[in-house]
Amino acid sequence: MDWFLSLNSVTQALIGTLFTWFMTALGAAMVFFFKEINQKVLNAMLGFAAGVMIAASYWSLLAPAIDMASEQGRVAWIPAAGGFLAGGIFLWVVDKIMPHLHLNEDIEHAEGIKTNFGKSALLVFAITLHNIPEGMAVGVAFGAVANQLGSTATVMGAIALAIGIGIQNFPEGAAVSIPLRREGNSRMRSFMYGQASGIVEPMAAVVGAYAVTVATNILPFALSFAAGAMIYVVVEELIPEAQSGHDTHFSTLGVMVGFVVMMILDVALG
Repeated sequence: MDWFLSLNSVTQALIGTLFTWFMTALGAAMVFFFKEINQKVLNAMLGFAAGVMIAASYWSLLAPAIDMASEQGRVAWIPAAGGFLAGGIFLWVVDKIMPHLHLNEDIEHAEGIKTNFGKSALLVFAITLHNIPEGMAVGVAFGAVANQLGSTATVMGAIALAIGIGIQNFPEGAAVSIPLRREGNSRMRSFMYGQASGIVEPMAAVVGAYAVTVATNILPFALSFAAGAMIYVVVEELIPEAQSGHDTHFSTLGVMVGFVVMMILDVALG
């Protein structure tokens, strides 16, 4: 652990999100063992991912942002509220521009700028889109520790966030690769597409960590921004996709289990 603590925040964020990328790839590798995935299982997995992101948005992002703003002598809710709304608006704009397709949707329902991309690429773009705020969240969390801002910003808290996001990336990887296999892609092609959706996380983490390192005053806003972007993804994509089919109890239970797992990680480690 000492070697990790001796690294700068950008490198720590990079390592943390390389782990989350690895977990995405591990989940995508399930395509080598399964060609189909039960809809109830898929719903529970997506619900779990949503629960993790909801809990992380508060305990790992909003709570530290409010604490930091208060310790800086600001009105605590202003950067938290402003950043949260800005994060949602940012994802809404990107959602309108970036071509993507939600799970269980036909290609004619693809969103964003119209392109000639196939269904496989559009599915990957959809997961990539909501991996951006996840990577950013890890980056700004490690940046907060480096700047020693806020009593709730600890390196173990940032590590807990990376672990939580990594755990929920496992089912996300499977949720991409296995449907791609069902669409007729080879196992290797489906795996490569699935793991590729996580590549953006290390990139976003490095940008986030560097930004708050050179501009410490934006840190409460940046943490809240990441939280707002993550909640937008949960409400816009994960929960609706997890509610596919007639039996939604599994997705609901998945949300609750994911929330509890992330809460335990953050409270126990952070």
